[in-house]
Formats: sequence, C-alpha cells, structure tokens
Amino acid sequence: MENVTESYACNESEVLLDARMNSREGDAQAHSVADAVARRSYGKLVALLAARTRDIAAAEDALSEAFVKALIDWPLNGCPSNPEAWLLFVARRKIIDLTRRQRAREMAVEQLEFRAEWLEAAVADAAIPDHRLALMFACAHPAIDPGVRAPLMLQVVLGLNAAMIASAFLTSPATMGQRLARAKNKIKQAGVPFRIPEREELAGRLDAVLDAIYATFAEGWTDPGGTDLARRGLAEEAIFLGSLVTELLPQEPEALGLLALMLHAEARRRARRNAQGEYVPFAEQDLALWDWRMIHEAEALLLRASALGDVGRFQLEAALQSAHVYRRRTGHANWAAVAQLYDALLALSGSPVVAINRALAIAETQGAGAALRAMEEIAADARLAEYQPYWAACAELLAKAGENGEARRAYEIAIGLERDDAVRRFLQRRRAALAP
Repeated sequence: MENVTESYACNESEVLLDARMNSREGDAQAHSVADAVARRSYGKLVALLAARTRDIAAAEDALSEAFVKALIDWPLNGCPSNPEAWLLFVARRKIIDLTRRQRAREMAVEQLEFRAEWLEAAVADAAIPDHRLALMFACAHPAIDPGVRAPLMLQVVLGLNAAMIASAFLTSPATMGQRLARAKNKIKQAGVPFRIPEREELAGRLDAVLDAIYATFAEGWTDPGGTDLARRGLAEEAIFLGSLVTELLPQEPEALGLLALMLHAEARRRARRNAQGEYVPFAEQDLALWDWRMIHEAEALLLRASALGDVGRFQLEAALQSAHVYRRRTGHANWAAVAQLYDALLALSGSPVVAINRALAIAETQGAGAALRAMEEIAADARLAEYQPYWAACAELLAKAGENGEARRAYEIAIGLERDDAVRRFLQRRRAALAP
C-alpha cells in the first residue's frame, strides 16, 4: 500500500510540476508575442482607435488595458492567431464601455459599435489599414503648439516614451511629458479631425511630419545592431513613413531630401560594427559592406529634389551624406565643399548639432584651433551639457590641438554619457591613446 501511495504522490507531483512548467512557458510566450506586437503595431492600433474617437489619451489607455488583459488571457487560452485583431477588439470594447458611461450625450453608442464592427472586419485577415500618416498630419493641426507637434507624433504614432523623445529634442523628460499631455487634451477639446488634410493644408503641416520621421530615424540609428527593444526597427519604420510621404507628395523637395538622407545613412548600417561588435568610425568602414543599391536610390531622390529648385534643411543634410560617400569612394578630399554645406545648413537651421559637425569639418580645412573657436560659439548652450556628441567632438579637437589634459576630461564626460557599449569602448581606447 505504501508503494502505491508513494507512486500516486510522485505522479501528482509530476503533474503539478508539468503544470507549473507549462504555465511558465505560456507566460513567456504571451510576453514575447505581446512585446512583438507592441513594437510592430502599437502606432497602427492607436491610430485606428484614435481616428474614430478623436481622443488619443483614451485610445492609449484602452490599448494599455487590452495588453494587460492579453497577458492574463493568453497564457491560459493560448496566443491568438491574429493578436493585433484581438487587442483591437478588446480595446474597442473598453472605449465603448467608457463612452457609455461618460459620453452618452456626445456620441451615440450605436454609431461607435457600427464603426467597431467595421474595424473588426478590417483586421479579420491580419491586414490592418495603415492610418499612421493620417494621424501624424492630425497631430500637426494648427490648433496644436508647433513645438510639440513632432514629439506628439513620436509618442502617439510610434510609441516612444517621453524620455526618448526629450533626448531627441534636447529637453528634459518632465518638460516633454507636460507638453505632450497638454497637446493630447487640446486635440480632444478642439475635436481635431484625424484625416489627411486637403492639399492646400499640407504646406503648414508637412515640416512637423518630416521632423517626426527624422527624429524616429535618428533614434533607430543609435541602435545599429537592433539589440535595444525600444529602438528596434525604428529606422525601417521611418524610411517606410518617409516613402509614404513622397508618394503622397511627389513634388515636395524636402520630403525627397529626407528620404534620400535616411537611405544614405541606412546604407552603411552593416559597416558600423565589425565582426566582434566593435564600433567602426566612418573613415574606417568597409565599403563592401555598404548597400550600394540604397545609395544609388538616395542619389536619384536627391537629384529629383534638386531639380525642383527649393533647397531646404533635409536636402542639405542628404547632400552632406552624399559628399562624405563621394570622399570615401574616390579618395578625393572635399572638406572645403563639406564645410560650405555646413555653413548653409547652420544658417538655415541654427542647430547646435549642425554647429558641432561644422566645427569638425573646419578642423580638416583650417586646423583644430579654428575648430575649437567655432565650438566656443555654442559652448554656452545649456542643452549641450549632457549631449554626448558635443563632448566627443571637443575631446577629438582638443587632442588634435595637443591639449591632452582637457581632451582626457572631455573624453571622460563623453564616456559617462554614452549608452552604447561599443561606442563607449571606442572612446575609452581613444582616451587611453592620449599621451601623458
């Protein structure tokens, strides 16, 4: 009898152990699928929900609750074959419930349910309509403060958090968070329509849309290996959105210029790290690893833009990328032309980031002393105090000028601010190479 009891106890223990293991596996799979959906479709889902409620905050809240419910339901019942449709269905129900309680007088529940049925049918085959561009133009509505239009797009359409957005626009996370909250409330109160504006309305909104796409690409560019979950795929997303804008507005030179700029930069992604994962500066990259098809496409776009006769910021930045590629490909030193392009870009934008790169170009034509004098002109800008490229540029110029003590100090600040391990090791090697 004891043997039977022991056997039964062992079997029961094994069953419980299997159940716990299956539960853990289910939890892991649910989290993995939810993370993938969040990276891939967050902006699409928010856009679909907000396009019909005109309440971005409510759309985000409903989607967040849907994700919470998914992490409870999916481990028990398995992940759905179409997780986006599942999340959209749950989030839509949350919004309907909220509307029934809070906005019964403003919007008929029957109308919402009709729209929800249309949404459900639209995603039945996993083909979610892409309303992100419409939502981006909505965020650029004249009722919204111009300074927060692009940041609002980054948060609502692409799911970036306030800290990442603040970093892109050289401001504090707290300040950016407050601006975004006010902007969302403004959209709700003003009843901003979520649609592609009429052609005569585009001119006043396009710049903010392009700024947001550019900032998205820049965030993705900081993660060349695709190891940062928050930034993975952002560069590809920005290029896709940039392509949509050029299709919508094929005669807008700045839209063409931005797409050319992004393609030029993205073409070098594989060459930015070596086989050991170490950072490779532009001047030492293997040209065979560059995507020349992408580079040729960028050149064709830049040529189209220049033919339209209205030169702007993104065209100048794309021209700079083209000039750098030309120098590496031919071996011809074109630093004087590069410096002239930076002069024009700085006059147009007044950006301290442009000023930093201009100083580095000046160092190639006039020496490190002249470059350091150019850097002094922007040193008082408080936004640069925690901007890593500024300190890295200062360190390089000081080292060239023989000011090794000051260079070492600047390198230490740059190393402390750098979040990429490979770049941090590169800076540490440069600091270690300084003479005592």
